[in-house]
Amino acid sequence: MSHYYGELAALLTAFFWTATAIAFESASKKVGSLSVNLLRLGVAFIFLSVYAWISRGLAFPVDAGKHQWIWLSLSGLVGFVLGDLFLFQAYVLIGSRISMLIMSLAPPLAAIIGWLTLGETLTAKQTIAMIVVLGGIVMVVLERQSSDDNGNGRRMKFSYPIAGILLAFGGALGQAGGLVLSKYGMADYDVIPSVQIRVITGIIGFTVFFGITRRWSNLAAAIRNGKAMKRLLVGAFFGPFLGVSFSLLAVKYTSTGVASALMSIVPVLIIAPAVIIFKEKITLKEVIGAVVTVIGVGIFFL
Repeated sequence: MSHYYGELAALLTAFFWTATAIAFESASKKVGSLSVNLLRLGVAFIFLSVYAWISRGLAFPVDAGKHQWIWLSLSGLVGFVLGDLFLFQAYVLIGSRISMLIMSLAPPLAAIIGWLTLGETLTAKQTIAMIVVLGGIVMVVLERQSSDDNGNGRRMKFSYPIAGILLAFGGALGQAGGLVLSKYGMADYDVIPSVQIRVITGIIGFTVFFGITRRWSNLAAAIRNGKAMKRLLVGAFFGPFLGVSFSLLAVKYTSTGVASALMSIVPVLIIAPAVIIFKEKITLKEVIGAVVTVIGVGIFFL
């Protein structure tokens, strides 16, 4: 088993990210996506700071340079504030299962952004993989309608609210942009304090947003909601803390391609919890679409 530490860590990461998506969907539906975003970043920062103190002897990223602070802060604004603002609202409208499926577009979008801005190579295999990923998502979010009210022939329609689909796509785009900015901003800097800088920026961004919109009463109500806070703590523990930590172990002990492919199976793993916890009705077409999407992501990385 010692030869498969990386693969096991990647699989555990996928399970952790599945758990955090379910937890944050439940919490967001109870107290709103804005409150969940700010509170989970605060909790995540505590977990990350304790881990950083144990692993590197520094609880805060005081050794980061100007380059790291500027670009990782931009990454936090794009990824955590804008991206997660869209994603968590998508949880409310279309649920975590469909949202995480659309979030599978993040790696291809990151590749496109890297190609456009950093001069990275975009291969024919990656292009094919993007088409497969998009095809799997389209299979799930679109369906044939036999006829309209005027008796016209078949046409395609969205299976889920288009606002939720667009919000999830915005989340994927934000995550992709955040990844590209993180890659440029980190350079040779440690990953954990890099995440801390992104989280700090996210906390500041959401705090400013709450101040401008004067929604502090919503935040106070969220803190008083015991059930929502329990789910939020679970999500913060399994996502930004365990998910990030085990993803780092995965890429340390196996190739980035294998780790990324295994960690991308969340859209399939989340199907069973969505049925059991949220009582969602899932069709065979949606299952096949999720599998096709995961295969596309696998092709992209392998």
